[in-house]
Amino acid sequence: MFEDKTLVCKECGKEFVFTAGEQEFYAEKGFQNEPQRCKSCRDARKQAAKANRVMYDAVCATCGKPCQVPFKPREDRPVYCSECFAKMKEE
Repeated sequence: MFEDKTLVCKECGKEFVFTAGEQEFYAEKGFQNEPQRCKSCRDARKQAAKANRVMYDAVCATCGKPCQVPFKPREDRPVYCSECFAKMKEE
């Protein structure tokens, strides 16, 4: 049903392939628009957004290790390091 398409990145102007598998994924997720940027430009935008993120120091409520979180910790809510948070999500 889907076939590979060649698109042009609006960021760098290079051609990239929007594969049939990617098109199927977009359709499953209900995305209406095709990607406008190649993978390397999308990754660069994601990294730039992360670089501007303010991180806050905290102490994990489970293991007591120091960690950093992308939100300002509050006294009335526990904060977890990434390892403890991942374990909690598994349970």
